[in-house]
Amino acid sequence: MKKVGIIVGNGKLPLYFLEEAEKQNIDVFPLGLFDTIDDRIKAHKNFVSFNIGEVGSIVKYFLLNGIDEIVMLGKVEKDIIFKDMKLDRFGEELLKRLPDRKDETLLFAVIGFFRLNGIKVLPQNHLLKNFMFRDECYTKIVPSDEDRKTIKIGIEAAKALSEVDAGQTVVCKDSSVVALEGIEGTDKTIKRAGELAGSGCIVVKMSRPQQDMRVDIPAVGIETIKRAVEIGARGIVGEAGRMLFLNRDEAIRLAEENSLFILGIKV
Repeated sequence: MKKVGIIVGNGKLPLYFLEEAEKQNIDVFPLGLFDTIDDRIKAHKNFVSFNIGEVGSIVKYFLLNGIDEIVMLGKVEKDIIFKDMKLDRFGEELLKRLPDRKDETLLFAVIGFFRLNGIKVLPQNHLLKNFMFRDECYTKIVPSDEDRKTIKIGIEAAKALSEVDAGQTVVCKDSSVVALEGIEGTDKTIKRAGELAGSGCIVVKMSRPQQDMRVDIPAVGIETIKRAVEIGARGIVGEAGRMLFLNRDEAIRLAEENSLFILGIKV
């Protein structure tokens, strides 16, 4: 039986991977990074837990179990990383060599460490191709011409934001940028936008210009829709072919119940 390891962060994405792997008779070894990960993943027969800074121990665990391919799935919030990180000897050495602590710098340093030790990191959409955003409007509610002008501005702002590795989400209203994602993440950015601009905002989420599909593929799911509904948002936009759309049926149903459009768009 084929084996694949998963480094598990928060959110539902690792659970979807486990479900798809089971359908394909793949033996999965989930390795959790936080206490807050889904309980169903913790209940998996192969589940183990490590601190995110124990990179040497993580590599050793995978190799001892005959695993040379892994995926990295789930949210790893930057504020949590630096608050709770416990470094082993290899983690300390890795951090010392980094020129900065940007998301991409950290992620690619870890991937490089895995590769040097014979472990290949697979694309995050491995087994999850059907979960990618398509170039279409998913809801009966569609964006107006004015909405599309605002969306265009949001896309430009989101791409500029992601180029400096500051975030991937922008919230706009009436052709103006209302909020840019920072260290707090997408959900809190949406909440802040609602506090600043009220209802009628459009949430735009894009991939990085040179998005590496092995790490941090942006995603929209039911929690994103809930946050948008809470602020009375007009719609949510995701980049087709380069983003994941999770909880699709539930998300579409909730959006339509609240007169909110969900648009996938090719950029």
